[in-house]
Amino acid sequence: MAGGTKRLPRAVREQQMLDAAVQMFSVNGYHETSMDAIAAEAQISKPMLYLYYGSKEDLFGACLDRELGRFVDEVRSKIDFSQGARDLLRNAVLSFLTYIDTNRASWMVLYTQATSSQAFAHTVREGRERIIELVSRLLREGTRHPEPDTDFEMMAVALVGAGEAIATRVSTGDADVDEAAELMINLFWRGLKGTPSDAAGQERSDSGMSKGAAVASN
Repeated sequence: MAGGTKRLPRAVREQQMLDAAVQMFSVNGYHETSMDAIAAEAQISKPMLYLYYGSKEDLFGACLDRELGRFVDEVRSKIDFSQGARDLLRNAVLSFLTYIDTNRASWMVLYTQATSSQAFAHTVREGRERIIELVSRLLREGTRHPEPDTDFEMMAVALVGAGEAIATRVSTGDADVDEAAELMINLFWRGLKGTPSDAAGQERSDSGMSKGAAVASN
């Protein structure tokens, strides 16, 4: 193929292969996608694909690592811990669902395909724990007067679980991003023990800003 004769930098070629693989995995699923199909989509030879990734499992794992990293980085970049609690929650949820809506193939690989294969269960579990940790920190820093028994980690588990279900509907076009985000925000805002009223929640506190800066710098 003409595309296969181009001499590209290794990093560029790798991204080309991963882009093609994500697209094919999202459409056909892991088990039904062949290395031949991925090579054709990437416009390279199958031997070259195997040179970079020794097996389909290795290639899918690389896709999973890349897409998870992109997802976490995107959501993290939209979090501003100097905001009031409700704005903090809104921006995090909205950035999460917006990313899913604009990267549907990525979500299909990250969630639908990866969770259906036992071979990638450990990677999926680690990725989910990273997200839960981020959400737990967000809730903890956004709640200015929590009750002593508030379990932010369990709240984060519940939020991530609900987010996964809603994100799947967003990724298939069955749910509107803004409506889904508002639903999640309202649901979990009511569950935050000890949070101030909506109006007060919009105010910034010096202590909240200093704590947020410390977290953001980690």
